[in-house]
Parts: sequence; structure tokens; C-alpha cells
Amino acid sequence: MMMSPLEHFPLGSLKVGESARVISLGKADRRYREKLLAFGLTPGTLVSVERVAPLGDPLELRVRGFALSLRRGEADIVMVERA
Repeated sequence: MMMSPLEHFPLGSLKVGESARVISLGKADRRYREKLLAFGLTPGTLVSVERVAPLGDPLELRVRGFALSLRRGEADIVMVERA
């Protein structure tokens, strides 16, 4: 399935080597949303998937020059678009 460049989708659906720009944070506990924002996952931020654990979870992301590991379920809260 080919995605259009402006289609929004969950961060957890990216594959290794893919990059995307954060659009918004979905519905989640307020404290968890604040934690994601503190990690630098703010709208407009470029994120790329560096590695995925052997069993598919967690993802290692490159965000603002540092590595961040998130479970796919946690990453799915972050909505992105192709960069």
C-alpha cells in the first residue's frame, strides 16, 4: 500500500531507515504525553528509526541527535508524516 506524502500515521509503523516528521500526539495519559514532549517528540521534529529489537519491540529512534527507545504501542501515540 503506497502512502501519500501528507498522510498521517503512527510512528510505530515506520521501518528501519525510514524518517518522518512529528505532527501531533494522540490521546494518552497526560503524564505520558508530557514525557514524550520532554523527550523531544514535539510537532515539527524529525524522527528516524535506527534499529528494531530482534522480536520487533522496542524501536530505537534518532530524535534531535540522541537515541530514544520506545515500545511500538508507546510510539503509536505519536502521529507523523513522511519527511
